[in-house]
Amino acid sequence: MRIKAAVTHEQGAPYVIEEVELAPPKKDEMLVRIVASGVCHTDDVARNQMIPVPLPAVFGHEGAGIVEEVGSEVTEFKVGDRVGISYGYCGKCRNCMTAHPNACIHLNEINFGGVQPDGTTRLSLPDGTPLSTFFGQSSFATYAVVNEKSAVKVEYDDIDLALVAPMGCGIQTGAGAVLNRLKPPFGSTIAVFGCGTVGMSAIMAAKIANCSKIIAVGGNPASLELAKEFGATHTVNRKEVDDVAAVIHEITDGGCDFAIDTTGTETFVKKALASVGYYGTAVVLGATGDVTINIQQELMGDAKSLIGIIEGDAISKLFIPKLLEYYKKGMFPFDRIVKFYPFEQINEAVADSGAGKCIKAILRME
Repeated sequence: MRIKAAVTHEQGAPYVIEEVELAPPKKDEMLVRIVASGVCHTDDVARNQMIPVPLPAVFGHEGAGIVEEVGSEVTEFKVGDRVGISYGYCGKCRNCMTAHPNACIHLNEINFGGVQPDGTTRLSLPDGTPLSTFFGQSSFATYAVVNEKSAVKVEYDDIDLALVAPMGCGIQTGAGAVLNRLKPPFGSTIAVFGCGTVGMSAIMAAKIANCSKIIAVGGNPASLELAKEFGATHTVNRKEVDDVAAVIHEITDGGCDFAIDTTGTETFVKKALASVGYYGTAVVLGATGDVTINIQQELMGDAKSLIGIIEGDAISKLFIPKLLEYYKKGMFPFDRIVKFYPFEQINEAVADSGAGKCIKAILRME
């Protein structure tokens, strides 16, 4: 079928909305009419080829929409279901089978290799040129074909489906890192570097987890004030403080128990690691390049841990409904960080996100 999609033809090139061909779903797949898609930093990382997704491609990996067709072996969904869409995984490897699909051994090839789990793509240009699929969905489009494993049924009819879109990656990444992986004991202390979507989600989750001190680190005063409303007990403006780690050590009387970096920069990964005390854990959530540390002085000597967490260590079908339940109860007000844009303004949405003019941009396709 002929659909509209935002196509990336060359490294770093602006998105171009054009007509492309979408093949029908296979036996374990569904055709979803995309209602909205979140704009995530990972899309930009791939567009700029820090993660080398084959081009041309259709990016977008935080989709939400309505099921319009199901394959012959799809059992969980029916036509008309409201769904959010998350990352792809094989469902068969040892990590998937032990409830860690976020660490699927085929994760990179399925999500960044330009193909669906079966190794093929559903997208092409009108002349037949294949287009890479992203995260098994390519939701910067009016329709997407997705494997039923990647979809999450939205049971709440009174929640704007567009709000569900960013839960598929950025929001579950931040919240899941805290609630699924770190599981901070009651009264723990935590510092969050970066007050974007992932960071704000982590701060909200830390409040749910009853952390005693939640320290937001950022450079935008307005975002830091908003972080307080979400649960931050302290804020540190990185532009006004020479030694962020020293300030955090002072606030926590010796270093925090956990620190999360969402910026993906070497400097702040090192500062997050320096901020935790003995036996503390620092977490990297953003796509990050080379980081140089002295193992004895910065890590092993204080019995610290430095870990990476993918997709919030979340089983999306279980975790996203839980986050929506928290949202309904007023405990996870993520709707306050979003700004909506029409699909046609995708390049403006990306630019505003990069410039800090909005925290979470969401494209509405209709």
